[in-house]
Amino acid sequence: MPDLPPLNTDTIWAILNEKLDDDTVNRLVWYYLGYQQTAEGWNTAHVEPAWSEKYPEPPNFIESRPATVQLTRSIPPENKQLLKEQLGFKGYSIDQLVPRLTRRATMANWLLSYLKAHPTE
Repeated sequence: MPDLPPLNTDTIWAILNEKLDDDTVNRLVWYYLGYQQTAEGWNTAHVEPAWSEKYPEPPNFIESRPATVQLTRSIPPENKQLLKEQLGFKGYSIDQLVPRLTRRATMANWLLSYLKAHPTE
């Protein structure tokens, strides 16, 4: 997907600090899940069956709790706390605990987990 920022810790912080818009954050996750947009629609040839069967088109993770739950479950247990352990992210304050921000944090954690598993890409 064109115009995506590089997958690095600066991008992860930009997600957490709302410096990237929701659409860009969604597109980043879609890209690393393997979704490829074509003129005919979405190519899911590189998407794991657990995703492509349930979501033949990539879900809007900001709006979809079930998709975000599936994303959370796909993070390996040893990577669940990467935002805290690797970046020192302390989380959001009580007044910031709204679905949009917590879903963005889940997406950031999934991307950080992906980056850890694929450091040379």
